[in-house]
Amino acid sequence: MKRLAPKKQLINVLGMVYMHKKTPDGGDIYLTQFAEQHQKQLKIRNWYEKNWFDRHKLRLKGTSSVYKVPTRRVEGKSVDLVVKNCRVGEDVPLDTHTLEQFCNAEFNSPWEEFALVMEMREGWHEPHGKRLDTQHPLAIYVPPETMQPWQSGRSRSKINRIRARHPGIDIDILKQYKLVYEWIRGKNLIEIFENTALPLEVIAEHLKAMQNIAFEDMSNKGYLMADMKPEHVIIHEEDLRLLEAESPEKQVEIIYQLLKQSIYSIIDYELVFRTPVHEDRVKYSRRHSYLDHLRVRDMPTSLPSHLKYEEIFGVPYIFGHTESTGGHLWVVGKNAHLFDYFLPERWRKTPSLSLSDTTDVIYTVTKDNIHLVWKTSPVGEIPEGKYTPGEVDKIKKHGINSPFEEFAIARELNSIGIHAVYVRAIYMTGSEKLELSADLRKYQTHEHTLDSEGSPVLQKEHNYITIRGYYNGPDDWVPEHEDMLYTPVDLDRAVRKGVIGDMECRRLVRKVKDKLAQAGYDGSLLRANDLLLALDKDEVITTDEYGEPDVIICNLEIIWKTGEKAR
Repeated sequence: MKRLAPKKQLINVLGMVYMHKKTPDGGDIYLTQFAEQHQKQLKIRNWYEKNWFDRHKLRLKGTSSVYKVPTRRVEGKSVDLVVKNCRVGEDVPLDTHTLEQFCNAEFNSPWEEFALVMEMREGWHEPHGKRLDTQHPLAIYVPPETMQPWQSGRSRSKINRIRARHPGIDIDILKQYKLVYEWIRGKNLIEIFENTALPLEVIAEHLKAMQNIAFEDMSNKGYLMADMKPEHVIIHEEDLRLLEAESPEKQVEIIYQLLKQSIYSIIDYELVFRTPVHEDRVKYSRRHSYLDHLRVRDMPTSLPSHLKYEEIFGVPYIFGHTESTGGHLWVVGKNAHLFDYFLPERWRKTPSLSLSDTTDVIYTVTKDNIHLVWKTSPVGEIPEGKYTPGEVDKIKKHGINSPFEEFAIARELNSIGIHAVYVRAIYMTGSEKLELSADLRKYQTHEHTLDSEGSPVLQKEHNYITIRGYYNGPDDWVPEHEDMLYTPVDLDRAVRKGVIGDMECRRLVRKVKDKLAQAGYDGSLLRANDLLLALDKDEVITTDEYGEPDVIICNLEIIWKTGEKAR
């Protein structure tokens, strides 16, 4: 299937922003924020050109292909790099003891590895500033060459597990991924003891104890390294000066002090992962951060350069690309911090549950522990079977609403006191539709409604997915009441469960239609399963200010603004 051609250089993958460039050799390079000051040195010809790389590379000890290589001197400056082949999808060559402790260990994908490194460096999700010093991640380089399957050494099942962990993050099983880090000036623990006069058995004992200190330090900060070795612990060059002119015993004492104060760096992250406790902490942190940002979603924030502010039919959006799928994303509001929570890899293939017996309305809890509902928009379709011939004629007259029209209607209805579901984001898929749209009118009426890059926001070649909040209470109420959230149930199911009677159901449907008509909207096609009630933990219906059941409109596809308010 055809993918959208990328229009921007700045992309976001797993919360990290990269500058994506095509390289002169036909490959791809993804540069991090740390690469900005080294962009000229990181041009492929300045470090990976075959003659230069072969002449200057120094293979580092270890089981993988890791090299130290200097860049060419550009404008009087050279940068020492660490270049390693990502081993994602390959078997992990761990010793027996490690296999018993970390039997499910797998190599990180390049995107996972860089995201974890930045998380450790910056102390993301850590309220008490627990950080680990690491190398600077500079770039992910994907050469243009394609390997033969037997050359890659990768297991398709392992690659599929990576994709399941982070849906939408594409790993080409036949491509190489080269991770580029900045060299840390210093020595690892093995190198420090190479020329000491201490007996070998004493050195071995100290190395094991020092490694354990670093391992425990990482664990306390929320991370584990399945292949932890003394070689992975680096004492910085400036701190090594403390060892000069000291006895071997005093040197050992100083190293212990540095380790206990976390004055060291950790390198080699291909088998780093979060502890289960920290994994839960990350989800909790991201969920509460999301709720905090949601409260102020209409307050403008500064925009990173890969995002743009747009207003469509009176609704404000933060607009950007979804690099993992080649699609586009519009997130409701003016708060740019909300954008990452709706990237498709956060919700597209998380465990889900269908909420409707007749339509594909999907409930899921995202990777950030956020409750969402998503649905593929039927814009451009003529529904058959669900509606009577007369109702189909009305739909043919007006057309199924576009996602942008739905969101504008939801915002306006909520603003005038007619309760509709909370709309969150609109996602346009990168791949093209398999079937052409039968009704092109909405695409025609939207052709002059453009995004910030000059393209129509509604394109007939692509599917659109609407994302809304799972109604478990008012937005300003949920953060303080997570122990007593509501459960939504449509009127049809409420009758079947005995929560309300059939006559009450019909009364509530009529009441909503009448309120819409009074506000200048045609909602005549709404049915019982298009309307929600919210139940508390005792299955008692929540009520509005007048003591009436609080009914929430959840289908905005077939509500049309008439402009004629009923008297």
